[in-house]
Amino acid sequence: MNIFILDGACMTDITETHRYLAKILRLPGYYGENLDALYDCLTEFDKDSLILIMNREAINANLGEYGDKLLDTFCGAAQEEDAFILHIR
Repeated sequence: MNIFILDGACMTDITETHRYLAKILRLPGYYGENLDALYDCLTEFDKDSLILIMNREAINANLGEYGDKLLDTFCGAAQEEDAFILHIR
């Protein structure tokens, strides 16, 4: 199983968040660094993958409304044919 641990404290602004996600999740070079591109990449994940998002409060504090949309993107992608396992703390 692939395990990816994302720390919300590392998501300080939108640009840095997408760079961080690309690095930690090992997203492809063509990743467009936006929520639509993130959704597309996440739905291609192996079903034997776990994504654990820590420090949810930091995401909301740093990114505001965009943080909510980011978490919604992860939740929506995880539900897409059970693409991967998602835990948010």
